[in-house]
Amino acid sequence: MNVIVTGGRGSSGRWVVDALAADHDVVVLDRSLPSNGGHPDVEYRALDLTKAGGTFDAITAIDPDAVIHWAAIPVAGTHPGVDVYRNNTLAAHNVLTAAGRVGADVVQASSDGTYGFFFAEETPVPDALPVTEDHALRPEDAYGLSKVVTEEIAETVARRDDVSIASIRPTWIQEPGAYPCRDPEYVTDRSAGAGNYWSYVDVRDVVDLVVVALAGVTAQASETETGDEGEGVEGVDDDGTPAVIAGHEAFNCAAPDNALGEPLRELLRDHYGRLPADCSIEGDASAYATAKAERLLGWKPTRSWRDAADEAVAPPEV
Repeated sequence: MNVIVTGGRGSSGRWVVDALAADHDVVVLDRSLPSNGGHPDVEYRALDLTKAGGTFDAITAIDPDAVIHWAAIPVAGTHPGVDVYRNNTLAAHNVLTAAGRVGADVVQASSDGTYGFFFAEETPVPDALPVTEDHALRPEDAYGLSKVVTEEIAETVARRDDVSIASIRPTWIQEPGAYPCRDPEYVTDRSAGAGNYWSYVDVRDVVDLVVVALAGVTAQASETETGDEGEGVEGVDDDGTPAVIAGHEAFNCAAPDNALGEPLRELLRDHYGRLPADCSIEGDASAYATAKAERLLGWKPTRSWRDAADEAVAPPEV
């Protein structure tokens, strides 16, 4: 396919580009061009995605089959809140609207920040554990709010333009051999990771989910394959083919375990003094459920800090 990747020069975006370039014609849209020429099999175009005119011009000229919208200010606290909100929401609106106009399906980066845990004035205990995609979204910060809005933009574009969109909600992304969630100050200070309940995910698992989500949103649906809410009701086919994703769907993206390797129930009791009434987690599990991605897309996280924290893997050069 002809695929646009926004933010393809970013820390996780470059991994996405590297994975897709082997099988697709990839064009990266980012603020600036790579000084080293970038990936040899990828085109690069420089533009400001918050500018509607340039974004519409670029995307309509390329006329892609699909768009991976990965560009954003990726965390709260590094920029003024109003700038984070403005950048992320305008970019999402411009990119997704242009994608809808040309009939391109979309996979976009959302975040576990949509739930509103980490940057809350006082981190709440979740309504239920594990946290599923149906959990209420209650952000108090500009970054989390911007991601809620980008998902609402996805709902609008999917409904209006009859395209399919998957929003990926990664928790704290780690790169092999560079796992800050295993730094001594993080491991010894329980409060350091309490805001997201010590959750993390390896960037390669994120990329794997993007790849299967791309297959899901671009698959051809028949009238019998989608349910009342637009969700592929049959899930993964016997041959491992992802279900057809119709409309907009959000997917959690987290490692199978927590970063401390300790029973999550005990960690929560020690730090917060209680558990939610609805709690079915066991052992050192992550706080985030990934069953929806497994059921519909056949994706399961496979990397743990136990191996990946010290794993020697050269990152993509972009």
